[in-house]
Amino acid sequence: MLNVTLGMDHEATGYENIFLLGAVMGQSKQQMRERLDDICSFAELGEFIYIPLRTYSSGMVMRLAFAVATSTPADIVLMDEWLSVGDQDFAHKAQARLGAMLDSAKIFFLASHNENLIRRNCNWALRLEHGKMVSLEPIRENS
Repeated sequence: MLNVTLGMDHEATGYENIFLLGAVMGQSKQQMRERLDDICSFAELGEFIYIPLRTYSSGMVMRLAFAVATSTPADIVLMDEWLSVGDQDFAHKAQARLGAMLDSAKIFFLASHNENLIRRNCNWALRLEHGKMVSLEPIRENS
C-alpha cells in the first residue's frame, strides 16, 4: 500500500493493468482472474476498463489501483499515510474495504505525522526524529 500505482502502464487498458498490478503483488494471472469481477465492480469504471489508462482521470486511476491493491488479503500491510481515494461515496466504500483488509492483517505498519490517525489504528507508536528512534510506546492493549 506504499505505492498502489506501482507497475501501472498508461498505454495499457485498465483490464490489462489489473494483471500488471497483480504481477507486481506476486499474484498469478489465474488468481487475478478470480478477483476480476470484484475489482471491476469495486472500481466502478464500467466500459472504461477496456480503454488505455492515459484517457483516465487521476481519480479513475486511483480507483482502479486501490481496487486491485485491496483485492488480495495480506498478512502484513505497510502504509505511508492513509489512503483517501475518489469522491465522497467512493471514499466511504474505500474506507470500509481498507478497514476490513486491516482487520484481517496480522501486522499493520502505518507511517504518519497524524497522531490521531495513529492512535485510532495502531497498538504501538514508534517515534523517530531525524531518522533515529526516540521512543516506542504502547497506545492500547493488543487485541
